[in-house]
Amino acid sequence: MSAPGGKKQTIMVVDDSEDVRDVMAMQLRMSGYEVIEARDGREAIELARAYCPPLIFMDINMPVMDGLAATRLLREIEALCDTVIVAFSAYGSGANRQLALDAGCDAYVSKSSNIHQLSSIAERFLSAA
Repeated sequence: MSAPGGKKQTIMVVDDSEDVRDVMAMQLRMSGYEVIEARDGREAIELARAYCPPLIFMDINMPVMDGLAATRLLREIEALCDTVIVAFSAYGSGANRQLALDAGCDAYVSKSSNIHQLSSIAERFLSAA
């Protein structure tokens, strides 16, 4: 999908599983998005500062720095205050959803039911931004 001016919109995918990142990135690229990939929360913060993506799909449970800690730190960076962060987790419980929202995520989506619907999820959040 293109942003105003014809430039492709950039989405960051943060997940410690290379296989999950590959599937997510492939689907998003096939839908016309630029994709940046990060393996953990620390790498996500570095890349987000450099690229200022309008949307981040953030895994919650990762080594080095988990998605909740990374989201809290990203919310402190003024240049990223308008970035939409969607917690994208294998855990579907209401408690995990609330933890993600409390950390600063804009939404919580279960990987198991939505990994094949990434483009529509991205479109929904990017068109609202």
